[in-house]
Amino acid sequence: MAKLNKRERHQLLIQYIKENPFVTDRELTRALKVSIQTIRLDRMELGIPELRERMKEMAERSYDSVRSLQLDEVIGEIVDLQLDRSGISLFEIREEHVFARTGIARGHHLFAQANSLAVAVIDCPIALTASSDIRFLRPVKLGEKCIAKANVRKNDEERNKSKVELNTYVGDELVFQGHFVIYRSDASITQGGERT
Repeated sequence: MAKLNKRERHQLLIQYIKENPFVTDRELTRALKVSIQTIRLDRMELGIPELRERMKEMAERSYDSVRSLQLDEVIGEIVDLQLDRSGISLFEIREEHVFARTGIARGHHLFAQANSLAVAVIDCPIALTASSDIRFLRPVKLGEKCIAKANVRKNDEERNKSKVELNTYVGDELVFQGHFVIYRSDASITQGGERT
């Protein structure tokens, strides 16, 4: 790529962030072949907040709130949720999520992010995983940000089940796939576990 002038670089920067609001400044430096200071200055000039602020804005614009779980029970941070349609969560791999010797994330953390989003996207007070078919496509490493995207594919009202397709990405690379069947119920349950 030839060196871009400032206007061209700004247009590309806006386009990259529009296409992937979770893109980091470091990823933008590689894509635009400029220093991190240049990216930060460009963002400031354009009034584009840093990644953490963009995530907060997206979470505040999120249309629906989780019904099936408490927010602190969701693994990762939900940044978009449209009940019975779709959802997005972000999960950063930290020291406590990896094997000490390799720095590779333990699989159960990726599964937990996917499973909790698949349950959270269901518009019922009770939603439980009935079954899942999952595939890990590549190891995820310390410091990487996992973006899980869930889509409800089918609601079977007669059987009280929904099918949720879920893909997790690091950047543009698909790292995890899952197909979940979620049991759903509108029956309310009291604290003691009795149905009301």
